[in-house]
Amino acid sequence: MNRNTKITQELLEFVERCLNKTASNEDLKKFEHKLKNDQEFKAQVADIKTLLFGIESQVLKEKLDDFHEELVDVPSSKTVPVKSIYFRKIAVAAILIIALGSFWFLSQNTNDKLYAKYFRPDPGLATTMSENTNFEFYDAMVNYKQEDYKTAINKWNELLKTKPENDTLNYFIGVAHLADKSENQSIQFLEKVTSTTKSVFKNEAYYYLALAYLKADNVELAKKNLTFSSVDNSKALLYELND
Repeated sequence: MNRNTKITQELLEFVERCLNKTASNEDLKKFEHKLKNDQEFKAQVADIKTLLFGIESQVLKEKLDDFHEELVDVPSSKTVPVKSIYFRKIAVAAILIIALGSFWFLSQNTNDKLYAKYFRPDPGLATTMSENTNFEFYDAMVNYKQEDYKTAINKWNELLKTKPENDTLNYFIGVAHLADKSENQSIQFLEKVTSTTKSVFKNEAYYYLALAYLKADNVELAKKNLTFSSVDNSKALLYELND
């Protein structure tokens, strides 16, 4: 997003009401007038639309009584969104891609193949932005879901300076590093989550930590961490590693 001016909570809520047609007639008229005559406002509205509607919908975890050290609402269950698959109808190019992909896959070692088979980034958190008090966290979540992992990590690291033990930040920074092909950096953040006494992300953290060790060719630690996770794919991956 290229916002020249900061999007305030007040502006975010105003635009959301107008987009949802729940604003007063007076506010709607004001909104339409500014949209036509104010280019900066028009750009801000475009950014807010991305925040509100550009992220795939998913069922949030139940909110905890505490806000994880007052940082963010952390859910207690997640569903993985279904991603759209786009097909190209260029036969020659498709054959070439398949051939090259097969060569690449066959040239990988067993650990790389298993990692590629089982790794999918955590789908992340999604909610109506104006309902959250921590705009900075969810702003970074937008970058994460757009696969701009480096930007997300940089923004979350700023928040981590004041909340170094926060399990939500450590978990998503860890997963973002893993998605960004930095498994060694991922390990330190995910281990912090697995060593936390209480965390709704502990189960998933063990799974991604196992994948990070697998990518780093440490099969024994990968298997050890899988035994602590009940994520659906944990048993299947552990079975393949023991086979």
